[in-house]
Order: sequence, then C-alpha cells, then structure tokens
Amino acid sequence: MPLYEYTCDQCEHAFEMLVFEGDKVECPACCGQKVSRQFSLPAAGQSSGSNLPMSSCGEGPPCGAPWCGRQNN
Repeated sequence: MPLYEYTCDQCEHAFEMLVFEGDKVECPACCGQKVSRQFSLPAAGQSSGSNLPMSSCGEGPPCGAPWCGRQNN
C-alpha cells in the first residue's frame, strides 16, 4: 500500500497518509499543501512466539513434508 510519511513545511506537523497517483497531499493539522515526504523504513515483522498456522505437529515444518520425520495420524 502506498502509505507515506510527511512533514508539513508550514506547521511542522508529522503525519502519515495513504496516497495514490494523482492525489494531492494536504496537512491534516493546518490544511497546508506544502509538505515534505520523509524517508521511512519498512515495518519489521512481528513474532508472536506461537507456531505458524500451517504447522500441525507443534514445532518445525508441517507434518507430511518430505523432510519432516513426524507424520499425521
């Protein structure tokens, strides 16, 4: 999704906005149209500590995979 971070050049308000081609970006705080797009890093994946949904045997690769020693019963 084209979600970008901006800073308003007028009031220095920082905000994020979903922008598609041809959309005009406007500051939500002061309605200023002079904004600067900021460089941002992609979000890191989150680890919940639980097994992946495709894992049916508890740990490791899914059961039934050629490399898995555990088989579904």
